Amino acid sequence: MLAAAVGHQIVRALSFAGGMTWEILWALILGFLISAMVQALVSKSEMRRLLPDDSPKTLAVATVLGAASSSCSYASVALARSLFVKGANFTAAMVFEIASTNLVVELGVIMALILGWQFTLAEFVGAPIMIVLLALIFRLLLTQRLVDEARAEAEKGRRGSMEGHATMDMAVTKEGPILRRLASPEGFTATANVFVMEWAAILRDIVLGLLIAGALAAWVPNSWWQNLFFEGHATFAKFWGPLVGPLVAVLSFVCSIGNVPLAAVLWNGGISFGGVLAFIFADLIILPILDIYRRYYGWRMAWFLFGTFYVTMAIAGLIVEFVFQGAGLIPHARHAKIEMASVNWNYTTFLNVVFLVVAAALVGRYFQRGGGWKMLRMMNKPMEDHGAHTGQEAHGHA
Repeated sequence: MLAAAVGHQIVRALSFAGGMTWEILWALILGFLISAMVQALVSKSEMRRLLPDDSPKTLAVATVLGAASSSCSYASVALARSLFVKGANFTAAMVFEIASTNLVVELGVIMALILGWQFTLAEFVGAPIMIVLLALIFRLLLTQRLVDEARAEAEKGRRGSMEGHATMDMAVTKEGPILRRLASPEGFTATANVFVMEWAAILRDIVLGLLIAGALAAWVPNSWWQNLFFEGHATFAKFWGPLVGPLVAVLSFVCSIGNVPLAAVLWNGGISFGGVLAFIFADLIILPILDIYRRYYGWRMAWFLFGTFYVTMAIAGLIVEFVFQGAGLIPHARHAKIEMASVNWNYTTFLNVVFLVVAAALVGRYFQRGGGWKMLRMMNKPMEDHGAHTGQEAHGHA
């Protein structure tokens, strides 16, 4: 009896995870395709030159470059370190890091599909607010001594995660109009390479996020979440949500797009609107990434980043909560899509089939034109381990 009950609960959890996967599959592929197309046109080699200081213009450029970059939190953290070591301003590097995980198109698509368009809009309003707050706090509290100490630690070259992926440059840099470059054989190859590598970089977090979300949806009653988030105390809950949301994220170990299914569970469980945003923002302070900060920059900077990121995430979530409440944009119903697995012939199935064909074409192009398992294994190695010409080698097969 006990074994049967346990088995039933496991099946329920997997069914919830499978249902969410099926609902978002086409959107994931579309988001990564758009991201890959953008990255195929934006070269990483010029980023350092464009981030020399912490002026508003430079931070705006860092935000745009981040939005055009990888959505993998580990890769964005590694690339930010690489930019900093090569001379980029530290504040600009951190702004780039925030934008690359919070202003990317695939995140917005998945949030709209699971949580609703209001959350996507809030994400793209809240992330710039967080960036402005962070820049102001850094101006007030970040000392040159701490930056110099962090640079000395970063130059020691301690490894983190996804370092190879962070510095691989697949962009098409030949002359010509953007659309012509994108439609060229080289553009198709570059898009396919980035598409496959983005999936490889983030697949772990997506799978983990879906499995944890499925388990929480199946095993944790809403009443437990409602007590945790003080749903019965509306005013207090508005302030409590953005404070507790990042802490839940820190302990979840899930980052990037993988935390959106978890956000759906929290929203259905009663966390505030701003709390959902703060939770999603907090993918850059989960425990594994805090450990990477320690290895990259030393303990003092790791704690500084945790404290400043946490404060700005909570405040940004709270600001958006009140702005959206005033504008009447906060959904009243809590019906984020968390469904049992089922496949019916509807628009979701049609879109999944179409985009799976697209994904298959891109994967086929990747392997056909020189990509392979060796290149995927390089994603976790620093570029000096295998040469700095990975991108050029990929283009050589185009």
